[in-house]
Amino acid sequence: MQDGDSSLLRPEHPISRPLSTLVEEFGLDVRGDIDGVEVTGIALDNRKIIPGDVFVGLRGAHRHGAALASGARERGAVAVLTDPEGAEIAADSGLPIVIVESPREALGDISAWVYRTIESPPLLLAVTGTNGKTSVSYLLHGILGQLGLVAGLSTTAERAIGSTAITSELTTPEATEVHGLLARMRENEVRAVTIEVSAQALTRRRVDGIVFDVAAFLNLSRDHFDDYADMEEYFAAKLPLFSPDRAKRAVVSLDSEWGHRVVDECHIPVTTVTSLPNVDADWTVTVLQERVDGTEFELTGPSGRSIRTSVGVIGHHMAANAAVAIVMLVEAGFDLDAIGHVLDRDGEIVTRIPGRVERVSESRGPALFVDYGHSPDAFTVTLDAVRRVVEGRIIMVFGADGDRDSGKRHEMGRIASEGADVLVVTDYNPRFEDPASIRSVLLEGARSAHDPAEIHEVEAPGKAIRLAVSLAGENDAVLWAGPGHEDHIDIRGEKVPFDAREEARLALREAGWS
Repeated sequence: MQDGDSSLLRPEHPISRPLSTLVEEFGLDVRGDIDGVEVTGIALDNRKIIPGDVFVGLRGAHRHGAALASGARERGAVAVLTDPEGAEIAADSGLPIVIVESPREALGDISAWVYRTIESPPLLLAVTGTNGKTSVSYLLHGILGQLGLVAGLSTTAERAIGSTAITSELTTPEATEVHGLLARMRENEVRAVTIEVSAQALTRRRVDGIVFDVAAFLNLSRDHFDDYADMEEYFAAKLPLFSPDRAKRAVVSLDSEWGHRVVDECHIPVTTVTSLPNVDADWTVTVLQERVDGTEFELTGPSGRSIRTSVGVIGHHMAANAAVAIVMLVEAGFDLDAIGHVLDRDGEIVTRIPGRVERVSESRGPALFVDYGHSPDAFTVTLDAVRRVVEGRIIMVFGADGDRDSGKRHEMGRIASEGADVLVVTDYNPRFEDPASIRSVLLEGARSAHDPAEIHEVEAPGKAIRLAVSLAGENDAVLWAGPGHEDHIDIRGEKVPFDAREEARLALREAGWS
């Protein structure tokens, strides 16, 4: 994975288009001379301007982005796209100004026009849900590769074109970057693209200008209450993905009550999947065997069609995620027998899912898993998965995000204490909050459990994982929840390098396990 190589999000050989044609086709107002101005890209981030770009100036929380227009011109921007207020602010930049009443609402369609992404698009797959989006996306990516397709990927963890990837900054990038990425993928003859779609992506219109061939809904549980007032508002933010202007078909998991509601309110053809008994769905998944190195399952669909395979990650929820991925591909037009053939050939779904119940230990010593889970529901599911495959104790290391939904912290602590045998509460991305105050709420929740675990508090995460490993025996498991794939800790705005997976491996070696 490459870190910060934003050129991957752009076509290498952009096709210029006259700015005057954009203005005419969208019926936009202009200030300044646009005759002869050619556009090759569009950028929302002033620091990522490439010569030939239209710079988009949006109103921010503290200032208007149009104030950066002069700097954008120095970097090679050929025009500014902004609202009437921004037009006044950018007037001295010397750039022609294209005026839109609501640039945010127009950004997806304009980006699609600039990069021509509506022309001969690849197969487009969307995945949404509180938990499991990244896992399903990687499972799709893996199966597509096994089927022989060049595939693209955009997730919380990374953006990937074939085997080339860069670290992600947002779960779903801004519309300008999404369409730039799709254009780059077209150059690389990518035939199928999976995009992880967050609630914020829909609210902030980051996937505008895209109609997905298949969109999947996984689940909904408490998260992002710093952005949404309650579960109803959070659900309402997800629902627009399942309308004709966003997707052609839907695959919905009925493993939560919210899935049933999506089906009831869906405005496109829908296919359902469940891993629960006594739930009526088009497809059902049955777990056949759980091991520390993977999960075997059977997926059965209409007319008794079935497929039996495994995924190299623990947990019922991973089998359910894999089932959703397979059904999405069937809905997209792939033959179930063809999918079954390549999975039989390779022995399993061949993929990597960075930081999602990712085992970083070897066969000798305690099983050590690193997981991105940072919500009460994620803790419940992952702890249950680990409990099913280990004989000994579970020692859990975790913290909570600063400057994020603080209302879930007490419940996270309680669930961790009820599901694990030993807890080590530590820091995780405190941002601008006092880390001690975050830990205190987690500890309070842990101590409130009916039968609380043995509890430790260790401020430094490196020391916390070493304590956890020192407490673990041969048959025990260590679960480090929170950091997952991330390669830094955010402390008062500074991204301090820190890779939990490498730190965990080092702790195991220091303890003599590898």
